[in-house]
Amino acid sequence: MGTAAHIHSSEDARRIAKRKLPWMVFDYIDGAAGYETGAARHRAALDAVTLPTRILRDVSQRDLSTKLFGVETAVPFGIAPMGMCNLSGPGADLMLARLAAKYRVPHGVSTVASTPMEKILEVSEGHAWFQLYFSGDGVGTFKLVERAKTAGYQTLVLTVDVPEVGRRPRELRHGFKMPFRIGPKQFADFALHPVWSISSLLAGKPDMANFHMDGFEFDRTESRAKADWDTLRRLRDAWPGNLVVKGVLNVEDAVALKAADVDAVQVSSHGARQLESVPTPIDVVRPMREALGPDFPLLFDSGLRSGEDVLKVMSEGADFAFFGRPLQFAIAAAGEKGLAALWDVLTDEMSIAMAQMGVTKVWDVRRSG
Repeated sequence: MGTAAHIHSSEDARRIAKRKLPWMVFDYIDGAAGYETGAARHRAALDAVTLPTRILRDVSQRDLSTKLFGVETAVPFGIAPMGMCNLSGPGADLMLARLAAKYRVPHGVSTVASTPMEKILEVSEGHAWFQLYFSGDGVGTFKLVERAKTAGYQTLVLTVDVPEVGRRPRELRHGFKMPFRIGPKQFADFALHPVWSISSLLAGKPDMANFHMDGFEFDRTESRAKADWDTLRRLRDAWPGNLVVKGVLNVEDAVALKAADVDAVQVSSHGARQLESVPTPIDVVRPMREALGPDFPLLFDSGLRSGEDVLKVMSEGADFAFFGRPLQFAIAAAGEKGLAALWDVLTDEMSIAMAQMGVTKVWDVRRSG
């Protein structure tokens, strides 16, 4: 029986990935800021949310599809933008792109993806969103905006919760840097994980593929602190498609973004990777929904592990959710088969929970909250 057959939950994928990945890579994916109490608080808050159950309703036929920006998706969850995904396994970016195409869900393409944005958009059959960091003086940032527009992207996601890259002690202890700098400690780590190391060596080391442009170099630790509301205005003027702002945890900010002609707000704490004392994302969804009104697109990511988690954030008022780390762990555990297995698990978890709730359509989950 293949490894993918052993994935019955996102925690199974994480457990297998921890065994297979070099410690440096696993801790880069898994780690959070500080003592990681922010990540733990968010998990506890999600665990505390309950779902209403109803009985004696015919729920034999359940429809998990929804619409986002006029596109019908097979399920109400997609792929969060994650940097350097190919660290989890060679070709991970394109595995995620193929998954997005199959289920017609958004694939967030990180600024620091390991595969050029054009290739991911092609393989995803148009179901890719480009995630943007403002960095430095912004010159390179707006070059990326033009490149995404030329490539044919319809949705741009501006991430605003990383004015400075957070301190993640697990990364720092391993000396994690991109591009890799191999010292004795890293060499020993890779040597003890030969399957990953050999496959990665054969595929070529992951790099930040979107920065192969003349006159532009990217430093993932470079300050992003100069971005302000004028930056957003210039971006809105430059981008004709859908504009999502990701990393919003303040209701007043969300209202101001709606007034600034943003097309959607994405509640996110960046998985508590940037600030340990960050507010708990699930706690702001309901007040944000009330402030934005019933029809404004409200998206969510951060710490989701199951199909039930998606239903929880939807019952609080979100329209759509995104998974991050669990997908990388599934790839690390069993490649594309592992990714497919986990996606089926997440879908099955959600479908079964909907039956327990007595609902047959995902839109009814929001009404049940």
